[in-house]
Amino acid sequence: MNADRPGRIVLLTASHRVAPGLLSWPAWQTLHAADRVLCADERHAQLPYLREAGVDVEHARPSAQELVDACAGGRTVVVLASGEGDQPLTDGLARLAGSGRVAMPDLELLPGSYDLPGARLLDLVQVMDRIRRECPWSSRQTHKGLAKYGIEEAYELVEAIEDGDRDELREELGDVLLQVVFHARIAEEYEEGEDGDDDGDGAGGAFSIDDVAGTIVEKLIHRHPHVFGDAHAETPEDVKEHWLRTKAIEKQRDSVTDGVPLGQPGLALAAKLAGRVRTAGLDVPLPSGDGIGYDLLALAVRAEAEGVDPEAALRAAGRAYRDAIRAAEQG
Repeated sequence: MNADRPGRIVLLTASHRVAPGLLSWPAWQTLHAADRVLCADERHAQLPYLREAGVDVEHARPSAQELVDACAGGRTVVVLASGEGDQPLTDGLARLAGSGRVAMPDLELLPGSYDLPGARLLDLVQVMDRIRRECPWSSRQTHKGLAKYGIEEAYELVEAIEDGDRDELREELGDVLLQVVFHARIAEEYEEGEDGDDDGDGAGGAFSIDDVAGTIVEKLIHRHPHVFGDAHAETPEDVKEHWLRTKAIEKQRDSVTDGVPLGQPGLALAAKLAGRVRTAGLDVPLPSGDGIGYDLLALAVRAEAEGVDPEAALRAAGRAYRDAIRAAEQG
């Protein structure tokens, strides 16, 4: 072995969101071929699997200079990075390299596993679980108690979309997602008798965020036969037809009004009902009556027929009114 060769330092990283032991083939090759494998964390999740694979891992926290010295003679030293990273070590290596006084080993960052798309959702589930267990406020919340926040967050999301603010949109999407994860976490603790459901007939029951995700995945696949099956759809209208037909078979509703939430804003409710009537091909005269309510109903139905969202249109007009008020206040 040539004592003058500076050797090689490999910083091996692995995502904590991927099951321990599932490392890339280059990572396993490097681990088995290394002269030494070092890890500062005795509880590192990868250690049992490395030892099972015959990789000798030393518990050590070397300084930058000690690590460089360990590579003398062309040796390869693998450092198994901790989940928080090893900034003091990497900063020390950077200082040595920048000094120009040290013959530095080759430095390599080797990802042993990568996050898959959606991996940060696992972090959210984990954080929510801890908050639910340890936060005095969050641990006492119920579905009914949180319902108002779901409505508020949905409106704030709509506002961010209408404002065209991308940063705000990202934040508000996160707030809506939090509501989903929060409710799913609460649902894990369901016990028979809650919410008046004490007959065990399946109307209630505990479920988790995985059950929520699994349900919507099944629904999406079933309602997109043109993507996951043999059906064909060339236009958005074809897709909508597939969706409505499949949904009708699933729901087996007695009325086209079934499933329309009556608690939604009035203009949205009127437009939704009008849309159901039009899609079903029904001829239903508008109810007659005196008062602004019936006038608004007629306007909402007309807007829906013209492809206009009356709620969005009224909000846009309201924003213009707000701007006019502010202009008047400023003189």
